[in-house]
Amino acid sequence: MKDWYDPGMNRPTIARQARVSDSRQKAFGDFLRSRREQLDPARLAIPSLRRRRTPGLRREEVAERAGIGIDWYVRLEQGRDVSPSAATVDALARALCLSEAEHAHLRALSRSGRACAFVREEVPPTIRRLVRDLPQPAYVTGRRWDLLAWNAAAADLFGFDDLSEGERNILHFVLTDARARALFGAAWAAEAQRMVAQFRAVHDLSAADPAFLDLLDRLAEGCPLFPAWWEAHEVRGGGGGRKVLHHPRRGRLVFDYATFQATGDPALKLAIYAPGEA
Repeated sequence: MKDWYDPGMNRPTIARQARVSDSRQKAFGDFLRSRREQLDPARLAIPSLRRRRTPGLRREEVAERAGIGIDWYVRLEQGRDVSPSAATVDALARALCLSEAEHAHLRALSRSGRACAFVREEVPPTIRRLVRDLPQPAYVTGRRWDLLAWNAAAADLFGFDDLSEGERNILHFVLTDARARALFGAAWAAEAQRMVAQFRAVHDLSAADPAFLDLLDRLAEGCPLFPAWWEAHEVRGGGGGRKVLHHPRRGRLVFDYATFQATGDPALKLAIYAPGEA
């Protein structure tokens, strides 16, 4: 990868910009294919005049449902150098029965633009002080979901202070750390799979970046279930909800949580956990 990636640069070279653009087009095509293969022709009342050799709809069936030419759809699914209009993206979302989160992901992948090479973010001092002084567990993550700052309450709840520098990533922690498995208990698999589906939307916009590729390698090495979850290509939205945790000293704890983007740097997200009703 040294022919196109210079780790000393904070912005991509022209070659890197092209590579990231290509990866986004491939991610667009891969996502189309994954959603097409998940659809049930019988549920959509689509007649089959010949035996289906693979699950889901055929390409021509999706093209017909979307009102576009089959050749155009094939080029999109193959990740070719084409730029679908917003109307085409919306038509594809309807044809594939996408959820709101999946539709938003398809729109994001269809946009052309320069993706910056990943650089680990710095948390502004004001946000660090805010997090530090909160009585509730709180932490800040970056674009790759690296743990960048947390307070004493979060350290007590999750054990973040015990993580090494290379382990300070919230997805890596939940998927590979035995303490996270114990903390979530029987709900661990569902929580981990949900987080993978949320991270997928972030990853696909930076799929060619070595920093993201390195994280995927470490997740696959540390969590045997991760490759199958990743291959499913699920995309989900996030922002808040409820978590039931099992603390080694404090026992069963219920939290309502929410996440907030920083105005100055949207890559920074603040997560706050407030005690919920049991």
